[in-house]
Amino acid sequence: MSFAITQSCCVDASCVSACPVNCIHPAPGEPDFGTTDMLYVDPRACIDCGACAEVCPVDAVFPVENLVGPLREYAEVNAQYYADREAPAALAGTPLFHAWDPVRFDRVLPAGFPQLEVAVVGSGPAGMYAVEDLLLHTTARVTIVDRLAVAGGLVRFGVAPDHASTKQIGEHFGRYLDHHRVRTRLGVEVGRDVTVEDLARDHDAVVYAVGAAQSRDLGVPGEQLPGNLASTTVVGWYNGHPEIPDDAVDLSAGRAVIVGTGNVALDIARILAADPDTLTAVAAPVLAALRASRLREVVLLGRRGPREAAWTRGELLGLLRRDDLEVVVDDHDPRIADEIAAAGPAETASLLRDVPLLSQAGGTSRRRVVLRFLSTPEAVLGDDHVTGVRVGGVDLDARLVVRAIGHRGRPVPGLPFDEATGTVPHVEGRVEDRPGTYVVGWIKRGAAGGIGANRADAAETVGSLIADGAAGLLGPGAPRNPVRRAARSLARATRRR
Repeated sequence: MSFAITQSCCVDASCVSACPVNCIHPAPGEPDFGTTDMLYVDPRACIDCGACAEVCPVDAVFPVENLVGPLREYAEVNAQYYADREAPAALAGTPLFHAWDPVRFDRVLPAGFPQLEVAVVGSGPAGMYAVEDLLLHTTARVTIVDRLAVAGGLVRFGVAPDHASTKQIGEHFGRYLDHHRVRTRLGVEVGRDVTVEDLARDHDAVVYAVGAAQSRDLGVPGEQLPGNLASTTVVGWYNGHPEIPDDAVDLSAGRAVIVGTGNVALDIARILAADPDTLTAVAAPVLAALRASRLREVVLLGRRGPREAAWTRGELLGLLRRDDLEVVVDDHDPRIADEIAAAGPAETASLLRDVPLLSQAGGTSRRRVVLRFLSTPEAVLGDDHVTGVRVGGVDLDARLVVRAIGHRGRPVPGLPFDEATGTVPHVEGRVEDRPGTYVVGWIKRGAAGGIGANRADAAETVGSLIADGAAGLLGPGAPRNPVRRAARSLARATRRR
């Protein structure tokens, strides 16, 4: 029997390098890498060694015979990825061994490479993958700076509380916080407590991993009304974010509307509609609010049709397989049912074929999630608070509207910023016109890609940093270093007084 990768895959590709027969794809460097929502084991080539399961940081890999319940279908999901990648006829009936890429040595540390002082701003996955890379491949001393009083970033405050296996990657990162070459400065915000110039003066290199914390706006009338919330607010609320109050989300009415069809929108819908007794990982005040909720229906609005929804197959399966809530497709437009019927077996929209249509759904005692496609919000309604959303001339009553249409980065005071992309301009992670300054993660490439995508991203940025160190642009030989050393000596002398 073979192994199979399941829904909680974080795509960091640890399993790829561990596999002795190269049967896990898409791998870093392949065209599909970074475009799929998970990686896949080829059952024809897997030798059942279990090396992939041993290294997976989120426990997403299992022997096929151990897949039970909703995970059972992942055996077919893995096999389907290779369905159009048939083995040559000459190999029929024999295991398929994938060709290896040529061996590459991307990094070479010269003799005498300096022990660098590096600051990493942000303790989310992008920052921690950079920290891991620095600790494993250099002798750098690393200072982790985060504006919150607790470390973890997106893993701690952005992953849904019922995705316990995904959150396990936080334990993987957490071990580096106790590393002897790491120190942390929590509750320190760049622009408020420390400046870009301060960090540049005190370190040989600074890596900014500040993410994309700003939700995109709808651009319609009324969205300034109380009750229209950013997805970051709702996600932070049910994850116990210290900056979001316990009463931030109003659940006093029967319907909530979520604008968006991505994974974040599905997460929010699932948490709001689920039986609260299944949500053991949420904070006590949030759990009490969910138990007292009057919410009966959550409507997801998608501007496009079901074949263009942004959610991943695994996340949609996770919603459809729950038995504590009902999912229906709003068939207000006949094109919606036609699209679902036309979807091929590998398309995520094909999973909706067995989902009841709203026009045919009867009453239910369970909370309901309604998937409404081909629906663009025209206005958020209300005077002093949200009362609904206008869509296609139809008014949907709601006291809670959540915009989950993507994120963008915010400017870091002192760094260049591209307003159009919401990113810091860079070349292979090097910030333009800022020697010794680097970016990684969403502030580097935009708000795209899951947790694991940051591993390859961090490798590129740290590779640039190492190359600069090898070229003498960082550390004791750097032209600006005497000024930095003098400033640090003065600071130490001041502290001794």
